[in-house]
Amino acid sequence: MELRQLKYFLAVGEELSFSRAAERCYVSQSAISLQIAKLEREMGEALFERTSRTVRLTVVGAQLVSIARHMMELEQTALALTARRRNQLRLTGNMTFAANAIAAIVAVRERHPEAEIDFVLKRFAEQIEAVTSGDCQVALIRGSVERSGLHVTELWTEDLVVVLADGHPLASEDNPNLEQLAAYPLLLPKRSEQILLHRVIEGAMKRSGLRLAFGPPVAPDHTASAELLNHPECWSIIYASTAESTPKTGLVFRTEAQHRLQLPVSAVVDASSPATDIQRDLIDALAATAPQGIWS
Repeated sequence: MELRQLKYFLAVGEELSFSRAAERCYVSQSAISLQIAKLEREMGEALFERTSRTVRLTVVGAQLVSIARHMMELEQTALALTARRRNQLRLTGNMTFAANAIAAIVAVRERHPEAEIDFVLKRFAEQIEAVTSGDCQVALIRGSVERSGLHVTELWTEDLVVVLADGHPLASEDNPNLEQLAAYPLLLPKRSEQILLHRVIEGAMKRSGLRLAFGPPVAPDHTASAELLNHPECWSIIYASTAESTPKTGLVFRTEAQHRLQLPVSAVVDASSPATDIQRDLIDALAATAPQGIWS
């Protein structure tokens, strides 16, 4: 029995949905189902009653919920034993935030020469778990997170960048709007692989009363921008920081006319731990690194 299996089990038990549990854990639904099946084989009992429309806990499953919660609490307590000293801090994010992180760390060290600040690369789900466990004191993320015990500070809002092949009918538009874009298929990785981008654009389309059509999903070893050259009738969206490093040959980059394709960039900390001066100054310094220009 693995802690990962108990975490996935608890997510399904609380959500009563394998798909919602997968989104909550930022993994694919098949990964959740596989680990739950392994756990059930180890226990020799079914933990859920599944039908085509509902998921319910069995008697054994309901009893396991409280044990799983206790195990998750013990894991966090054990990891917290390695919490950094007061002048040490670990900031976690992905590689697209490296420039922001380095600039903020330089600024903080000018005010706190004794500070030891590490920038640790992690995937989104790992970033949040690192903050809740005490392994990292600040996570720099796109979007937000709703979880008890966490405090989220919005640092800036980032426009997503619309990418078109230069032969696309909208390529000549300075700032195409959602109504125009909705007439063409969207190219993105599968929802399970890029939940945040899917959520942003699905929400924007729904609020605008528009229907969203998808082109073929982008394979994990391909990029959406490159795939547009094979499917010039489609369009895609990428992060502004990704756009800056993406080759422009054969492509055009635009911002949606009414800025409806946006998402926040946020700092996440453990609300139960008193903030240090270094931590507060780091968050302020990160906010000061907000990008400028047409994609900020």
